[in-house]
Amino acid sequence: MEAITRVLNAISGALWDPIVLVLLLGVGIYLLVGLKFMPIRKLGAGIRLLWQGRDPGSTPGGKAKSEDDGEISPFNALMTSLSATIGTGNIAGVATAIALGGPGAVFWMWITALVGMATKFAEAVLAVRFRETDSTGYHIGGPMFYIKNGLGPKGIWLGGAFAFFGGVAAFGIGNTVQSNSMADVMDSTFGIPGWVTGLVIMVLSGAVILGGIKRIAKVAGKLVPIMGVTYIIGGIVVLAVNAGELLDTLGMIFYYAFNPHAAVGGFAGAAVMVAVRFGVARGIFSNEAGLGSAPIAHAAAKTKNPVRQGLIAMLGTFIDTIVVCTITALVILTATVWETGEEGASLTAMSFDAALPGIGNEIVSIALAVFAFTTILGWAFYGEKCCQFLFGTRSIPVYRVIYVLAIPLGAVANLGLIWLLADIFNAMMAIPNLIALALLSPVVFKLAKAYFNGEEVRPGEELDHDNS
Repeated sequence: MEAITRVLNAISGALWDPIVLVLLLGVGIYLLVGLKFMPIRKLGAGIRLLWQGRDPGSTPGGKAKSEDDGEISPFNALMTSLSATIGTGNIAGVATAIALGGPGAVFWMWITALVGMATKFAEAVLAVRFRETDSTGYHIGGPMFYIKNGLGPKGIWLGGAFAFFGGVAAFGIGNTVQSNSMADVMDSTFGIPGWVTGLVIMVLSGAVILGGIKRIAKVAGKLVPIMGVTYIIGGIVVLAVNAGELLDTLGMIFYYAFNPHAAVGGFAGAAVMVAVRFGVARGIFSNEAGLGSAPIAHAAAKTKNPVRQGLIAMLGTFIDTIVVCTITALVILTATVWETGEEGASLTAMSFDAALPGIGNEIVSIALAVFAFTTILGWAFYGEKCCQFLFGTRSIPVYRVIYVLAIPLGAVANLGLIWLLADIFNAMMAIPNLIALALLSPVVFKLAKAYFNGEEVRPGEELDHDNS
């Protein structure tokens, strides 16, 4: 087993450092420049569209809308995407980046998010542009479909590769890893046995997942905003308590982004390249820009305009990293607990508890549990769409049942090996997606230019998945 672990560690390291990280940043920068920094300049427009897209069932005048195709509102499409994105990376991932890369890692996490907004925009535009309709009348899309329909027959093997790796990865990073994190935090904080947590999660998740995308989106549309806002408010309260340290903390972030940090306390110190590496890696792990998962949810949005959904989609990266991850980072750095050598979720919990004794740890534990639960829901949809691409619509019920049954197994398993496999499969997902984004970038640039020139932008021809 040790030999297998060493081999998998080597494979994971070779893929993520530097192949996938370079591809993610390179393609993201290329898209951001090609779009003339539009995702940053049009952030306000995206927020307005998100607000307008809360309920597509009626117009401001009260008349029913019938011109838009899709199953869920643009708002709920983003919430479904965020349900899978906001998770352990926002709590444990940020803490690990700081513990290993120092305060400067936060700056590079921000840079990664700004670049990632362009990537998320492009993913959603292509997802709506090249989506299909299955035999049940539902809209389906994502990297496997824009690879197939955008690149043509020669690229279908690339789409199949994405679907295979995505379907398998869903059982790792989206399922067993999350249930294990929930079981661990429930046991350490409240003394609840892991098997009990696993069974409860299985029942609750099954009730949602077996209902399909509409039920997943409905739950995500309620749960994600409530938990996200609650966590942010808790973080702001901590920052108010630590207000005297805030300016110095911001100064440290910018200074150590370009200067090495000496060892202090339990912190071993970090060179600038170490700060860059962990800031970029954990930023991408948190917001999933370029991974190819989020566009699967955005393809189901009730819209006929790919660019409008792209503007909403890019907010996912902003909310996840610029807002939620920043709150976590500032709480950790103003508490100075990070200098003790602690890392992961326990570092975040200790930092909250330092400012709010007795309740800080509980806030982090509950937030981590809820974020992990919503991640299970979002990745269930991603996995089933990958399975549908490979095996057809009839495979969906089987995939859902197997996915739900895997949840309690993760809660009681030793997931060291599964974490490694999840990292590898996530990297293998990202590679075909990033290749497609680069090759299809002219489509993204053309549609964006047309939209902002006031031209009507519609998706491509209607495609029938089960007969195509």
